Amino acid sequence: MNKFQDILAFVRVAELGSFTTAARALSISTSAVTKSINRVEGDLGVQLLHRTTRQMHLTDYGREYFERCTGILGDLDAAEAEIRKTQTELSGMVKISVTPSFGRKTLIPALNEFYRRYPKLVLELSLKVRSANPVEGGFDLAVHAGRLADSGLVTRSLIKGPRKTVASPAYLERMGIPKQPKDLIGHNCIVGTFGAASPFGPGWLFRDASGREEVVRVSGSLGVDSGDVLREAALAGIGIAQATYWLFQEEIQNGKLVPLLENYEIEAEPISIVFPAHRHVPAKVRAVVDYLLEITAPSNKPASPGPGPDELNP
Repeated sequence: MNKFQDILAFVRVAELGSFTTAARALSISTSAVTKSINRVEGDLGVQLLHRTTRQMHLTDYGREYFERCTGILGDLDAAEAEIRKTQTELSGMVKISVTPSFGRKTLIPALNEFYRRYPKLVLELSLKVRSANPVEGGFDLAVHAGRLADSGLVTRSLIKGPRKTVASPAYLERMGIPKQPKDLIGHNCIVGTFGAASPFGPGWLFRDASGREEVVRVSGSLGVDSGDVLREAALAGIGIAQATYWLFQEEIQNGKLVPLLENYEIEAEPISIVFPAHRHVPAKVRAVVDYLLEITAPSNKPASPGPGPDELNP
């Protein structure tokens, strides 16, 4: 038995006045209770109990130790009750790191419904891009774009879809429509500058009929490190942009951006929920995770099947 179990055995004996009754309450043998009391007294170097064949009572040291132990156990019970209450009532704060685009486009518009369901939860949002470990800094979870090598983190895929290459109607009318990925070399492309690990740098990915990836090195007059700015620049007609389908979906649907090279698309890096690999995830964090999965479910879209022979040889 460990020290806590030994102390608990002493408290039960002192409360019940009997080794046998304490053993029955703890579902252990009477000899195990006796050994626990002996260990506690040995560690303290004092006698806590006077024992005779007919009765048992606390020494002065025993009474003082019993009062201290029962106070500590009471505090422990109160702490456990408070934690259980928090788990069932879903109250408290959840700290979340999200990308700026996800926060603006998806999370903020859905918060009224979230707070209607969970009025006692408080969300603390940080809209900064973190690549190496997005939950560093005490975050309960993060919404992260791309893949992570850190095996100490748990990920849940949030948004899947193809990499979309888009431009505004005004740009295409002025500069023409690329028919194949290699045609992009002659166009002004808006290049993402999100860091070395970003999939939206100058090397844009496509696939051919056999499913092999093709990298096209693009260039242009504008580089940006913000998904929102990337989209706005494409809407302004500055050039052609490439990013996850989710970033452009509304503008594609309303015709403000035109999808290009759809038959050459590949699956984009996912947008995922990331959180530390704890054995017990608090209920309040699970509620946020479930809600994020719910509000992004309509955003998932499969990639196009790939080009056919006629499209590869126009």
